[in-house]
Amino acid sequence: MRVAIPVAMLSLVSVLPASAQAGASVFAGVGTTVLESNGQSIDTFGDGTLFNTPRMTGAFGKFGGDFMLTPHFGIGAETDLRFSQGGYAGLNYRPVFYDFNGIWMPPAHRLKRVVPEFQAGLGAVNVKFYETQSFCNAFTGCSSQSSFVDSSNHFQVHLAAGVRFYVTDHLFVRPQVDAHYVNNFFQFGSNWVPEYGASVGWTFGER
Repeated sequence: MRVAIPVAMLSLVSVLPASAQAGASVFAGVGTTVLESNGQSIDTFGDGTLFNTPRMTGAFGKFGGDFMLTPHFGIGAETDLRFSQGGYAGLNYRPVFYDFNGIWMPPAHRLKRVVPEFQAGLGAVNVKFYETQSFCNAFTGCSSQSSFVDSSNHFQVHLAAGVRFYVTDHLFVRPQVDAHYVNNFFQFGSNWVPEYGASVGWTFGER
């Protein structure tokens, strides 16, 4: 999935000039998730010290593209990733969500610059874990180093609803609510991961 999503996005961009009438778009944005902890305490380093598991919060980036096959139906791909590592039971973690989606834009009728958008698709979630160690000496002072420990992969189902507000004929702002159902997401307190955010995008060709 880590290879397939960027390849799909690159393919979308590469066909933009030839498919201007189809209404291809690219977008980037920011958002956040609010997911409860699973409430566990873990002896991460095997020394008897227990660390609590956290909630999933923080700033996420959203990047993707879509290709409208008809005025109302299309396909797309997107990636959501936490910008920075967060603390997880004595380690650090960073989640990345990948998904391929079918897209439906219902007829806007009189509201040409306000376009509702609904998505449904499949993908995966990759959670990487890191250990941060600090080193100090009299010559260079103190520094820290983050080392990859392990990763966990999960299948996901993705649903989303948003509204494109076209500032111009091509530039749009899209607030969006996402729901990721992540299979066996035992690291956190629920398989359902809500996401709230907004993107800025550009539509090529006519709408």
